[in-house]
Amino acid sequence: MGEFRMPSLGADMDAGTLAAWRVKPGDLVARGAVVADVETDKGVVEVEIWEGGVIDALVVAPGTKVPVGTVLATLRPSGSEAVVASPPATAAAPARVLASPSAKQLARDRGVDIALVRGTGPHGAITREDVERAADSAPSVTPSAPPPAIAPVAMSARVAPPDGAAMRRAIAAAMTRSKREIPHYYLSAELDVEAAQRWLLAHNAGRSVTERVLFAALLLKATALAALEVPEVNGWYVEGAYQPASAVHLGVAISMRSGGLIAPALRDAQARSLDATQAALRDLVARVRAGRLRSSELTDATLTVTSLGEAGVDSVFGVIYPPQVALVGFGRVGERPRASGGMLGVRSVVTATLSADHRVSDGHRGAVFLRAIETLLQQPEKL
Repeated sequence: MGEFRMPSLGADMDAGTLAAWRVKPGDLVARGAVVADVETDKGVVEVEIWEGGVIDALVVAPGTKVPVGTVLATLRPSGSEAVVASPPATAAAPARVLASPSAKQLARDRGVDIALVRGTGPHGAITREDVERAADSAPSVTPSAPPPAIAPVAMSARVAPPDGAAMRRAIAAAMTRSKREIPHYYLSAELDVEAAQRWLLAHNAGRSVTERVLFAALLLKATALAALEVPEVNGWYVEGAYQPASAVHLGVAISMRSGGLIAPALRDAQARSLDATQAALRDLVARVRAGRLRSSELTDATLTVTSLGEAGVDSVFGVIYPPQVALVGFGRVGERPRASGGMLGVRSVVTATLSADHRVSDGHRGAVFLRAIETLLQQPEKL
C-alpha cells in the first residue's frame, strides 16, 4: 500500500492546508498527475503524485491544515482487489521523511515512494543508493487503463488569494533561517553585454511581440550553462554535506500580485533553446499571477536568479534560498564608457552579483562563475 503525503513546498513550510482533491477513491492515477490543491502562505499549489496506482482512501478532508509529511491519501497497485475507502478524516498523524533533495529527486525520477524506502544514511537518512536499491527491487506496475482526465479548478473557486501579511511572515522566516545558517559571501561584476544586445535586436527583427525573446532569457540561459562549468553553485547543502545537482533547475524570482516573491523552477534550463526558455518564462509568470503553480516547481530549484532591472536597480544582492547554495542577481542594462580592442567607447553593460555559501565555494570559484556568464554572453548565437 502506497502513501501520498503532504509535501514540503519551501524551506519555510511546516504545514499546509488541503484546499481540494482532484481525485476520488477508485481513480487510477499516473506518476506526475495533479491530485490535490494545497494552500500555503504563498498561495495555492497544484500537487503532483510521484507513485502511480489506484486511489484507495482519502485520509484528510479539504480545509484541514496538517504538518508536512502527513499521509493525505493511500494508494494500491492497479489491478489489485478493491478496498472500501474510509471517509476523509479531519486530522492525521504527521510523519517526516529524512532524505536529501537529490535522493527525493531521484525517487521522483524512478517512480519510487520515498516514504517506503529504508534509509541507511546518518540518523536513518535516505540516500541516493537507498532509492536505487528500492527502484531495482520494486515490481513494475502496468496501468490497465489511462488515467482519468481531471478538469482544472480555478483558484478563485478553491480558496482566496494568500494574505499579504502571511506572505511576508513566510518570506521573513525563510530569509531569517538563511542568514542564520548560511555563511554568505558576495561578489559583483560589470558584464559587457553589447554583443548580446545587438544579436538580440537582429534575432527579434520581423518577429511579433509575442514571439520576441527578452534579454532575461539570455541571462537565464547563460547562467544555466555557467553553472555546469562551476557545479559548486548548483545544488543543495543538506545534512552537513553538499549535494551537487545533475541538471540546472533555475529558480526564477517572480513578484506576485498579492505582494511578495516566489521562485518556481525553470527545469533543465541548461538544455532549453532561447525560444523555449522565453516560452517557459512567460508560462511561469502567467501561472504565478494566476496561482497555478505545481509542487515540483517549488521544490526542484537548484540555483535561483533574481532581477530588478525593470525597477531601475543597478544591482541586487539577494539572500540564498535554503537548501540551495547560491543566488544570482542582475540589475538593469545601462550604457557605460568602456575600453574594447584598445578603443574607448560607450557599451551596454549589466551588473551581475553572486550570493554564495562559503561552506561549498569560495570567492575564486564564484569569480570564475561570474566570468563564465560574461563569456557566454559574448557569443549569444551559441546560447
